[in-house]
Amino acid sequence: MNRIREFINVRDFNLVNRMKMRTKSISALLLATIAMAPAAVIPATSYNDTVKTNFSRPISNLPGNSLVAVEVSYPPGGASALHRHSAFVYAYVVSGQIASQVEGQPERIYRAGESWYETPRAHHLIGRNASNTEPAKRLAVFVADTGDNALTIPDQAGGAR
Repeated sequence: MNRIREFINVRDFNLVNRMKMRTKSISALLLATIAMAPAAVIPATSYNDTVKTNFSRPISNLPGNSLVAVEVSYPPGGASALHRHSAFVYAYVVSGQIASQVEGQPERIYRAGESWYETPRAHHLIGRNASNTEPAKRLAVFVADTGDNALTIPDQAGGAR
């Protein structure tokens, strides 16, 4: 009989410990979710992206066209002003998370390793870092007319959402 009581007490003790661990795990997950939620909904407050040309070369089998690659870096909470591009753009997220929206399409958050494209003259309504705590970076590759120095055309009265 004592062995049965010992067995039950040991089983109850193990059960209580497992329940405590589960409660702690759920509490930690809930706290992390609450802490991250405001960062996802706070809009960008300023246009502070940094653009650096990485590569620019004529395309030999497409006379009159060049391939131009630029690196766009966003600090936490950073954004680009509303704009259009004069050329076809392929965008690739190098790090972080970037929110993007072209007119006529829904806003989408792209993560590192994901990509999208924009057609010439498409109106870029949203281009911002989706995080207020981590930086983000994308590579934008243009197939442009050689000599086109105005690849990005900002809106006159722009403003990011």
